[in-house]
Amino acid sequence: MRTGRKNSATRLAGFAAALLLCLWAWCTAAPAQPRPRAAGDLRLMFYNLENFFSPFADSLNPQKEFAENTPRRWTWERFTKKATDVFKVIAAVGGATPPDLIGVCEIENRFVLNRIVQETPLAKYPYGIVHHDSPDERGIDVGLIYNRETFRLVGSKFIEVALPSGRATREILLAKGVVNELDTLHVMVCHLPSKYGGAVASESGRMAAAGALRSMADSILAASRNANLIIMGDFNDTPDSRSFSEALGASANLAGAAPDSLYNLAIPLHNAGVGSLKYQGKWELIDMFFVSGNLLNKNSPVYCLPTDYYIFSMPFLLEPDEAYTGNKPRRTYNGFRYAGGVSDHLPAVLDLRIGY
Repeated sequence: MRTGRKNSATRLAGFAAALLLCLWAWCTAAPAQPRPRAAGDLRLMFYNLENFFSPFADSLNPQKEFAENTPRRWTWERFTKKATDVFKVIAAVGGATPPDLIGVCEIENRFVLNRIVQETPLAKYPYGIVHHDSPDERGIDVGLIYNRETFRLVGSKFIEVALPSGRATREILLAKGVVNELDTLHVMVCHLPSKYGGAVASESGRMAAAGALRSMADSILAASRNANLIIMGDFNDTPDSRSFSEALGASANLAGAAPDSLYNLAIPLHNAGVGSLKYQGKWELIDMFFVSGNLLNKNSPVYCLPTDYYIFSMPFLLEPDEAYTGNKPRRTYNGFRYAGGVSDHLPAVLDLRIGY
């Protein structure tokens, strides 16, 4: 593991140069810098990639909305531009050092992830991929991109979520790995059911998915009370929802954490009006991180502070909100009109600190 870092200085210099070139070419506004982090600390990122499909027709999914032969005209050129733009966001989030773990959702398949990791400047870095085709009716999955030098993957699995409606939805990804040869980390990546059909009518689906997350967490914490567990995802609910306080059983009290409990890092940002998505003129925080109590313990080998979770926002990710006020994320499509942005979500970030 240590010998794999011999060329790290060269890699970092190249990454920083690529980052500066990308940002200079892509935005005219002077963007804020990403948060600094100490040497050895890890950066985790979650990003909803807004319907990132391949441009090819799929005989197994005749209802596929995004392809060259559909009304949205999702062409190869638009597909490759989006892959490059996703890289630019990853580079901006990482700063001088690329993120260690990148959870994503709303991707169609492994081909999309391969394009991001292997056909952009990310190909210079030791990234691996965890992915599995889910039974979701829209054909969208979750995935995890990980740095093999800082997160040694031990195992992974995917858990199906049974919804009361019987409708098929995306699975929950669980990956287990060793961080910098110091401590084990369990990472879940999820995309809870949307509010399609109304918030009240669809709540049972999110409650069921949050309950499945809790069952997985209980199994991990029963085996090791001090397990390091992170849940990241697009939860399609705000931090004060019943899905989290009841079904997931996550506490909003971040002081005096118990190691075998789950904690909601998003409450402070939610109370401050910070959001990751803008809906009808209002920012909503739905892209979040939850952690087990041991990760809030400063005496642990790996830990975080509540303030280490934040929403990443820079001018090149935004556009004027003409219908309301201020700005909003510049998305890829507005209805059937191609808008050329990356996503209707902003990335969520969590920094993990190395205690010793």
